[in-house]
Amino acid sequence: MLLLAINTGYKFGNNLTSLSRMQPQHILSSRQASWQAATQQVFDIVIIGGGATGAGAALDAASRGYRVLLVEADDFGSATSSKSTKLIHGGVRYLEQAVKKLSYQQYRMVRKALHERATLLQLAPHITRPLQLITPCRTWLEGVYYYIGLKLYDVISGRTHLGKSQLLTRRQALEKLPTLRRQQLYTAVLYYDGQLDDLRYNWALAHTAAAEGTTCFNHTALTSFEKDAQGRLCGAWLHDRYLQQSFFVRGRCFINATGPFADGIRQLAQPTLAPRIRVSKGVHILLPKHMMPGASALLIPQTKDGRLVFAIPYQKHVLVGTTDEEAELIAEEFGPTRADVQYLLEYCNAYLDINAGEADVKAGFGGLRPLVKKLGGHTKDLVRDHEIETDPQSGLISILGGKWTTYRLMARDGVDAAGQQLHDVRPCRTQQLVLLGSRQYSHHTAIALQQHSGWDHEIVKHLVSKYGDQSMLVAQLAQQQPSLAQRILPGMPYTWAELQYNLQYEMALTVKDVIARRWGTQLADWQQALQLIAPVGQYMAQQLGWSHAQQTEYIDGYQQQLAQLIAQSK
Repeated sequence: MLLLAINTGYKFGNNLTSLSRMQPQHILSSRQASWQAATQQVFDIVIIGGGATGAGAALDAASRGYRVLLVEADDFGSATSSKSTKLIHGGVRYLEQAVKKLSYQQYRMVRKALHERATLLQLAPHITRPLQLITPCRTWLEGVYYYIGLKLYDVISGRTHLGKSQLLTRRQALEKLPTLRRQQLYTAVLYYDGQLDDLRYNWALAHTAAAEGTTCFNHTALTSFEKDAQGRLCGAWLHDRYLQQSFFVRGRCFINATGPFADGIRQLAQPTLAPRIRVSKGVHILLPKHMMPGASALLIPQTKDGRLVFAIPYQKHVLVGTTDEEAELIAEEFGPTRADVQYLLEYCNAYLDINAGEADVKAGFGGLRPLVKKLGGHTKDLVRDHEIETDPQSGLISILGGKWTTYRLMARDGVDAAGQQLHDVRPCRTQQLVLLGSRQYSHHTAIALQQHSGWDHEIVKHLVSKYGDQSMLVAQLAQQQPSLAQRILPGMPYTWAELQYNLQYEMALTVKDVIARRWGTQLADWQQALQLIAPVGQYMAQQLGWSHAQQTEYIDGYQQQLAQLIAQSK
């Protein structure tokens, strides 16, 4: 595994002791050297965007042997890719639309996603799991309708199915979801999909891409392209927002994997290109786990506007979402509005006997979904399939549309197009390329970590669920410096050793990088996130040598951003 932050060729396992003793100051000084090295070579493929698709494309391209540069304007997985419903699924709503509208496009997309579902589970078992979902039905006819539809879901899955759909009695449904509202509950249908920690999966893709040889930079924005005499892209100016420096890099081929922001990059390369992306807004809230105990999830099948709403066990909470509505493209992070919160609570209370109110909302988040534009219709009716566009003038390859479950196919098709442009087509290898964190992971990993570290069950469970077999490196840091073994704050599973690991091995440069993206605390519990900002920020300021201005930006600025996000939902 490469030390992603400096990308100088060190590998985990070869120089573990010396790497663990390196201070983050050395890592940051090496960032400048890494940039200088990047400017001295010509990359086969430069990938813009570090979400699931961009990181997946970097892994795909590097594993084929291409020289790859991956740049992300903010942080890996900071936008759309961390704001999903955390499901690996074909999409039961898209299957319903395929049947009702006799849409082969919808059917083809569902089939592809269902087959990819099994692949994603196999590539990263430390951050994925099969998930049992319950669909409550209020009449016998509803039960038959959904049972037939979900049996078709099984059939399309073929040998990759995760379990057979079942028609449950009222009593069986209540055993699995004890807080289901009993009134009008006649029967229920059980079916299976997959669940993932999207933030950590995105990071595992970037980390594994680095292990395969990709040069990676976060907090780096593309500001302009350079073209050759024929008008083809041959280079780009990149601005490192952390170092506050600009660098010119050369590339033979450029892939645009910026999701909802793809049109901006397309028009930067070729101003005459017409917009192709239409975005929809998806919003989620987090409720306390006791409101829906157990390991099963709930699919709320009927809403007044035709959307589906899920209630899913997620870490120590219940994740409820999503809304799906037309939205404007915005670069700023956003969360649920009060209207969004009320909408989701209305359906939770209709199907769960919990009487949840606004005060019960622990956190919330919103994200934009990229849909390939067509005239008319609602965004919820658009096909979530992807398209690969190659601009014949500039040569820019853009990966448009798509969804989390099919990121690997999107990446594969984008890199295939790059290979054709380079006149050097090489086969894809990612279907069986297990991600870092899962290569030596098993059900024994937690036992080994506990024995090795002496940490209690809560800390061990947290570390293994985030880092898989790499959690042993966190324990090693604590052994080398025992004070790092302590919790940062009582009642939370985060230790100073984990924070040190994020700085040394995971390119965390700001407080938000850690709390929102490496740990995912902001997405799950706003109050815990607010409590962590000061101690995490003080440690990072000391370790990274921040100036007063940087402390104000990364600590005070993040506190203000999070406070504003919380205020939106009130």
